[in-house]
Amino acid sequence: MLRTPLCDLLGITYPIIQGGMAWVATGELAAAVSAAGGLGIIGAGSAPPEVVRREIRKVREQTDRPFGVNIYYLSPYVEELVDLVCEEKVPVVTTGAGNPGKHLPRFKEAGVKVVPVVASVALARRLERLGVDALVAEGMECGGHIGEIATMPLVPQIVDAVHIPVIAAGGIADGRGLAAALALGAAGIQMGTRFICATECTVHANYKEAVLKAGDRDAVVTGMAGHHVRVLKNKLTRQFEELSARGASWEEMDRLGTGKLRAAVEGDVEYGSVMAGQSAAMVREIKPAAAIIAEIMAEAAEVIARLGSLTR
Repeated sequence: MLRTPLCDLLGITYPIIQGGMAWVATGELAAAVSAAGGLGIIGAGSAPPEVVRREIRKVREQTDRPFGVNIYYLSPYVEELVDLVCEEKVPVVTTGAGNPGKHLPRFKEAGVKVVPVVASVALARRLERLGVDALVAEGMECGGHIGEIATMPLVPQIVDAVHIPVIAAGGIADGRGLAAALALGAAGIQMGTRFICATECTVHANYKEAVLKAGDRDAVVTGMAGHHVRVLKNKLTRQFEELSARGASWEEMDRLGTGKLRAAVEGDVEYGSVMAGQSAAMVREIKPAAAIIAEIMAEAAEVIARLGSLTR
């Protein structure tokens, strides 16, 4: 069996974490991934605490395996969500769009492991000094909000800069990606886009179909510097292009994007924000989360064995 230190740290069977996608990563999906041996993550996004609590309860009704909650640090409910995950003793918290440093003592006291998502070496070093348990090094190939560095150069730089487990993310959708991540020094992978097309993912069928139909150049970047978002090309992205061409303000861009992810999740794939990474073109079918994980692990083992044979 392919097992890394990440598995021991998080109490999981396979070194695969499901991305904490807002409105997409619900309790149903997180439970399915965790039950299959990975780490399922509930995406809190900007949802109020009572909504997130319901998702936590869903997971616990379906599995006793470890799971996590992603806290988005631009949410208006950050403090309440920190209280919630500590009260519920959620095993793992991943964080994005901010520094969880001030909350680390509370997380530690509650026995919550903290795994921030980072897109730079400087932030990775700072967070390691603060005492986080692991890091997700997320390259700009990912869906949703993106950084400036691609996965291939980012992961080894962060691996070399810290002494805690690093999880590779961005553009990974199969066993080849897992094998490549391990070769770069990562202890596992995080996938978001691939799990959109898990049977247990509750997004509208239109969203899943948009991912299945995506070609290699369909995951484009919208927004302004510092607020770039990767989504699938549609009528909304053309509106963003028009705003950008005439030098629209950040406020105008923000107004256009407000509520559009929720719209896509509910089925509007023309004017909704269909967040997906560049790996969307590699996703070809809808299947249970357990089958996705089993397929990835088998393919990774095959790739590693084949590469090992080259040195004989």
